[in-house]
Amino acid sequence: MIELILGSLFVISASLVVYHHIGYPLLLKIVVKKKRVRVSSESTRHYRNSQADRYRPSMTILVPAYNEQAWIAQKIRNLACIDYPRDRYKVVIVCDGCTDHTVDIAEATIQEAFCSETHFEIISFAENQGKVAIINQMMQQIESDITALSDVSALISVDALLLAEQHFARQEIGVVNSRYQILQSDNEGEVKYWHYQEMMQRGEASLGANIGAHGALYFFRTHLFTPLKPDVINDDFVIPMAIVRAGYRAIYEPNVVAIELESTNVTNDFKRRVRISAGNMQQIIMLSDLLSPRYKAVAFAFGSGKTLRLLTPYFLITCFITSLLLSTHPLFLAILLLQIGFYTIASLGLLLPSVFTNRYLKCVSYFVAGHSANLCGGIRYICRRHA
Repeated sequence: MIELILGSLFVISASLVVYHHIGYPLLLKIVVKKKRVRVSSESTRHYRNSQADRYRPSMTILVPAYNEQAWIAQKIRNLACIDYPRDRYKVVIVCDGCTDHTVDIAEATIQEAFCSETHFEIISFAENQGKVAIINQMMQQIESDITALSDVSALISVDALLLAEQHFARQEIGVVNSRYQILQSDNEGEVKYWHYQEMMQRGEASLGANIGAHGALYFFRTHLFTPLKPDVINDDFVIPMAIVRAGYRAIYEPNVVAIELESTNVTNDFKRRVRISAGNMQQIIMLSDLLSPRYKAVAFAFGSGKTLRLLTPYFLITCFITSLLLSTHPLFLAILLLQIGFYTIASLGLLLPSVFTNRYLKCVSYFVAGHSANLCGGIRYICRRHA
């Protein structure tokens, strides 16, 4: 009886891991082939005024910044290039208790002739309050129809606002998400991961269930914003999904591009993923009602994607323990040895990256490192929540 229970636990856990990493992506690929995602066509004004300008929604680009002296000048110049009626959008850069030269560089850059036609506001706080506090405070002051949140280190396509505003012409659309790209990275696994994420976003968009957003750039109707709880970790997930929960749709616009300038390595990528994973645990607890069948495609995508990703390390541990306990059977002994080999290769790839340079081995290492961060982040959040 015990062996039957252990065997069942192994089969269920292994099946869910395989479904999340292979079955669900394949399903999304099939959906994408059968149903093409609507892509905006008329995307440019060529910086010329037109009759349509008077009907375009007003927009505010909100850019929280903390010690971003390396990127702030490039970000400001990028936003000065945006093709959108100058009287219909403004940029608010909030320097959150910066201890470097971010404020000085920002104030000097907006004085450049190149930036003079764009409405920039630089707001500087003496003490660091945190991104969530900044967003909550600034959203009380924003009066535009649409708000865009964007990271300092991400450059956005010049027609981003024009493409986004076309979608907001449909009243059911509450959020428009962008396509995230990395300019350069020392971590090949991370590059492949974001290619994978892009494919997933396209598939979920085809299902009519775009999940979350990326902080590099996303848009939402200003009046739909609800204040965030002070302890929210992944604001770029909670904000759009709260809007979805209110009955609006979030969509993915692949032609709105945000390019990440800041390169990453294995060390800082792991720390970042631990933090994101803690946020994933938090958001699943906060937004668990989105798994209800009444949300249909959103519930399916949320369960198959974010939820199973969070639970994968626990399924992997279950597979290892059950196969160890059942190792007296030749089949489970072989499965156990395969797992040991898999994790050994991954560990060697992480410890000796200059020796293990094969791209497939790097992907194995990135997979294990990612789910290790997933496990650490989830446990860290639960422990702090109940501390």
